[in-house]
Amino acid sequence: MHITFIQTGGTIDKDYPHSSKGWAFEFGEPATHRILERLEPSFDYEVITACQKDSLEINDEDRQGMVDLILEEDCNPVILTHGTDSMLATAGYLAERLPDRLIILTGAMRPERFSNSEAPINLGAAIATANLCEVGVYVAMHGIVKQHSEMQRDPETGKYH
Repeated sequence: MHITFIQTGGTIDKDYPHSSKGWAFEFGEPATHRILERLEPSFDYEVITACQKDSLEINDEDRQGMVDLILEEDCNPVILTHGTDSMLATAGYLAERLPDRLIILTGAMRPERFSNSEAPINLGAAIATANLCEVGVYVAMHGIVKQHSEMQRDPETGKYH
């Protein structure tokens, strides 16, 4: 099996500032690289960066860029790391335009660099989904995997259910 991981930014990929006197997090190398290094997977993969944005800044132009990238690279399955605030909007957009692909969106509430981040388990659930499902757009967050249309997010806790 070959899995394509696509980075779009979001909290999962946020890193400590590397600039002097910096206070805001920055985007850098995809967290997926670090997680997969620890996993030593027995599948082939590649990691591609579509964009590096906070999900509140992702718009339909960015989403169309993701569609175009998936089509150009002929990716299937795809695991797309994404910020949590607009993950469901992106999932719906991709589902409308790529109904014959297997796409799993995942992310994290805390940066992968944090010791208490749930990023590895979320990415692991997405990898398992890529191995078990054939087509559809899924969201893998907080130990739950559901079709994008069935996933909801609690506005008070931020947790997916």
